[in-house]
Amino acid sequence: MAEGARPWRRALLWLAVLGPFFFLSYGFANHMASLQAFVPSIVFDWEARIPFQAWTIVPYWSIDLFYVASFFICTYRAELDAHARRLLTAQLLSVTCFLLWPLRFSLERPETGGVFGWLFDVLLGFDKPFNQAPSLHIVLLVVLWVRYQQHLRGWWRAALHVWFGLIGLSVLTTWQHHFIDVPTGVAVGWLCVWLWPIEARSPLAAWQTARDPVRWKLAVLYGLGSAACAALALHLGGWALWLGWPALSLALVALAYAGLGTAVFQKQEDGRLSMAASWLLAPYLLAAWCNSRWWTRRMPQPQQVVDGVWLGRLPEAGAALQPVTVVDVCAELPFRGRVRHYRHVPMLDLATPTPAALRRAAEAIGHGHRRGSVLVCCALGYSRSAAALATWLCLSGRADSADKAVALLAQDCPWIVLAPRHRRAIDQAVRLPETPGPLQVNA
Repeated sequence: MAEGARPWRRALLWLAVLGPFFFLSYGFANHMASLQAFVPSIVFDWEARIPFQAWTIVPYWSIDLFYVASFFICTYRAELDAHARRLLTAQLLSVTCFLLWPLRFSLERPETGGVFGWLFDVLLGFDKPFNQAPSLHIVLLVVLWVRYQQHLRGWWRAALHVWFGLIGLSVLTTWQHHFIDVPTGVAVGWLCVWLWPIEARSPLAAWQTARDPVRWKLAVLYGLGSAACAALALHLGGWALWLGWPALSLALVALAYAGLGTAVFQKQEDGRLSMAASWLLAPYLLAAWCNSRWWTRRMPQPQQVVDGVWLGRLPEAGAALQPVTVVDVCAELPFRGRVRHYRHVPMLDLATPTPAALRRAAEAIGHGHRRGSVLVCCALGYSRSAAALATWLCLSGRADSADKAVALLAQDCPWIVLAPRHRRAIDQAVRLPETPGPLQVNA
């Protein structure tokens, strides 16, 4: 294949595989549900007041065209393969849910004639009133929207947003789905996008079973929080079902501490979280942000420690920073400040930083210090950033041990929290060899 050529043949191959699989697996789930004597419904009373709009069958059907065309808008192999994996995962997760928890649409659709009626008749020949939550339409909508919006600009992109909004609305106005199918579909869609990033490995590939007992303690606590939210959602029902969102969010955080590490948050080189991670983790991220602001409310500004090196919390969004370089060691919160040079070395909150991560962060501080002033930050500016800065103090010769580095920091920042486990990690980091290869710092 010539450089710059689209992978047409590979796109055709993926379509030839996923197209039949879509219809076969979807039809199988429909068939299995139809064999059951009773299939329940999850429906709110107010849903009966959603107006039936026959014309919305047109945007409802149009997702099939977007599905087919999506393979051919991909410009290179990695993009195509990631997109195809998302579509395959969407089908597998949705069909699994249909088989395990079959649901039925409970309202009787009005009679419809003309072209719209014909489109409904064709649809009903294949799509029975089962396969409800998550709405596969909504799952695919998320996956397809992510792909198309990255390739369109200007008015075409605006038109995409409008039309895809109509597709999302159509699952309700065609009386094909109940409301619960929509948020569950959005969740599964973003999970598919999160599982298969375009420019990076899947977060599942980052799994390394945690050895730090602190991490396992936190994994258990977040797991229990997830289970509690899920139990309340199922027990109370109704609007309490929204507790499924924090349940999913906390479950992913639990996996981060158990073995997936910082890959769960998908923090990118510009300091922002991926769109998928932002949506999936939104309840946790909101709580984490509020917690960081609460604990630092009396000391929101960074503190200079030595020689133009500052220690503090993540700056406010849009803030123009005086330091030339920011070294950000926070994994879970995005960086949205404005700075000339940015370096991200992610570390999990409350867990013991690895010596390797501390070494990389310290080297980033040293690199930035040669350029000018440096801000070292994390969510609070209490532990992770303090440990990184203490490591740099040792490497730069300003302290000859972790204890002395911590004592030096505490003179200007008495609020820092560095336990003996942090000090042991700092001493180990200092003894590590220099990180090979050039240090990458975003300009």
